[in-house]
Amino acid sequence: MVKSVVMPDKELTLSDFRPQSKLIVKETAITKPRFPVIDAHNHLGETFGGGWINKPVAQLLEVLDEADVQAFVDLDGGWGEAILDKHMAHFKAAAPERFLHFGGVDWSQWAEQKNRFGEWSADRFRRQVARGAQGLKIWKGLGLNVQDHEGRLVAADDERLDPVWAAAGELDVPVMIHVGDPVAFFDPLDHTNERWEELNAHPDWQFPSPPYPPFMSIMESLARLVKRHPQTIFIGAHVGCYSENLGWVGNVLDQSPDFYVDISARIGELGRQPYTARRFFLQYADRILFGTDMGASVDGYRLHYRFLETDDEYFNYGLSPIPGQGRWYIYGLHLPDDVLEKIYYQNARRVLRLDP
Repeated sequence: MVKSVVMPDKELTLSDFRPQSKLIVKETAITKPRFPVIDAHNHLGETFGGGWINKPVAQLLEVLDEADVQAFVDLDGGWGEAILDKHMAHFKAAAPERFLHFGGVDWSQWAEQKNRFGEWSADRFRRQVARGAQGLKIWKGLGLNVQDHEGRLVAADDERLDPVWAAAGELDVPVMIHVGDPVAFFDPLDHTNERWEELNAHPDWQFPSPPYPPFMSIMESLARLVKRHPQTIFIGAHVGCYSENLGWVGNVLDQSPDFYVDISARIGELGRQPYTARRFFLQYADRILFGTDMGASVDGYRLHYRFLETDDEYFNYGLSPIPGQGRWYIYGLHLPDDVLEKIYYQNARRVLRLDP
């Protein structure tokens, strides 16, 4: 006798869906990276960095030592001397060879500075470098919501900001620039959006056009900016802010020899296109920096090491049961040693002007 199948009397909600893969594939535990690591994109502040600013530095160093992270770039140096001084007094003073802090731009001062905002910001950044800042961090507000003194949206390649980029070039320090989030953040939040759960959990991460500029207009503005300033090193955060299209990022790298990218917070995107990503890493091995953007976490670092070093298949790219960026898994890139060495520390050491 054939038994009838009893269907549930209610529909399964997406939030309750917890599929368990039945694949039997190898799992490689990477506790130490093949080479020492420089984390070129991370945070130590209260909001993004897990509150390390309020914890003993010795505790942080234990985490970095266990993960074999030799140097850590803190992008939370802020947009003024007070925040920068606080971070340097807490971290840099305790372990000067382990921490690098980036300064920033105070966009709120545009209304007061008006037409001389670019020159004023360049001068402020020179003062930050004199106090110990080793780079400039540009947050994603530029291009999205930064306005000038007349209330007009400021594009990333606005020529009034040229003094800032020129100052970074003159001071020989890099600009870490983040002007675009995942493409789905700019799409309508409907049944076709692959980041529906993430955006519903974080509605302030949505940037639909209108009122925000179209995604590609922001990307093209970034490409024009880095091409116009060949004497300044720009690091495009999160794989050049367009990890979904490595062909586009590669084209910008080809046109702008002083443009670099980091991999922070994007192994979820890179790992679901392993063939394309591996070709990208091999071709641009001299232009890619390691970074996690996950705070200081041993498990987070080891997850990145597994992604870069192994040929493991179909594994979770997050630290929670359901990946936070989308319901997919990733594949390892199995990069050769000469590429790993460049990405883990050699490229960052060169860009950040660190002694061997």
